[in-house]
Amino acid sequence: MAKTRVVVVDDSALVRSLLAEIINRQPDMECVGAAADPLIAREMIRSTNPDVITLDVEMPRMDGIDFLGKLMRLRPTPVVMVSTLTERGADVTLRALELGAVDFVAKPKIGVSDGLRKLAEEITDKVRIAAKAHLRRAPVAVAAAASTEATARTTPAAIGRLSTEKLIFIGASTGGTEATKEVLMHLPPDCPAVVITQHMPPGFTRSYAARLDGLCRIRVAEARDGERVLPGHAYIAPGGHHLSVERSGANYIARVQVGEPVNRHMPSVEVLFQSAARVVGPNALGIMLTGMGADGARAMREMRDAGSYNLVQDEASCVVFGMPREAIAQGAAHEVLPLTQIAGRLIERLRSTAGMSLNRV
Repeated sequence: MAKTRVVVVDDSALVRSLLAEIINRQPDMECVGAAADPLIAREMIRSTNPDVITLDVEMPRMDGIDFLGKLMRLRPTPVVMVSTLTERGADVTLRALELGAVDFVAKPKIGVSDGLRKLAEEITDKVRIAAKAHLRRAPVAVAAAASTEATARTTPAAIGRLSTEKLIFIGASTGGTEATKEVLMHLPPDCPAVVITQHMPPGFTRSYAARLDGLCRIRVAEARDGERVLPGHAYIAPGGHHLSVERSGANYIARVQVGEPVNRHMPSVEVLFQSAARVVGPNALGIMLTGMGADGARAMREMRDAGSYNLVQDEASCVVFGMPREAIAQGAAHEVLPLTQIAGRLIERLRSTAGMSLNRV
């Protein structure tokens, strides 16, 4: 079997050496080059034709984001970003994911050597996933800005009278930051509450929620333990915490807790979807988006058995068709749809439910 060929781009000689060592220890991959900045990397990529690139966010001579934008337009290649655990690092990483990076690894600010060695399994797993991912071409900057602005200006049509009992649950992993954004940006202000588990480490979900809040017609924030879950709001599981919902009288509340990883993840989609099945039942709508592995697939089947209606992203529009494939295999999906159709179908389903509610009045 041919090895996955990786080029490492990082201005730190220590990080380049450590990443090369981690990659070369794997039987199925090899580091074919290590560059100190994007200008050197450009020539190295041309000569080595790598399968995957690891790319530092902040570097001299050319910013990592500028380089990524050019790369995805001119020579699309799977990229795993190497980010620093800072607020700026989180913001820049989210921009990189918008431009087409497959995933990212968050390196510590101090103790980089020990920190990267502890992250060796995560780094190599993400390189493997990136090598098989469906790449999204970076949109032309002007067109992308115009599209985002137009979406922000256009208020999605109201759903109409709807029971506050309804809740929407979204699970996502690799590629999910952009997929979730695509769904949320098309939801109207009167939609039911949306509860989201996206696999992300601590320090990144707050910036992600703030970014979405500026783009969407619904309000988006990190979930806080014990807060009421309200219509017209989306709640994102904080990195390093499980998110679930509970009932308190007539209200739903968010439960945010530290626990053991489930399916190797915290937050875990399994934990969120199990609470949907247990607490919300037929008033739940489930959405499974792009991601590696099987987290949440069995629990989504539990949701269906409890009466929920479930939409699953199709293979062609997924960055990684792992979690959606497993959900389909479990018999959890009512419909399998391209990403761009999920929000519209969700709204149709909610409107039909609102219509039935009106007819009973």
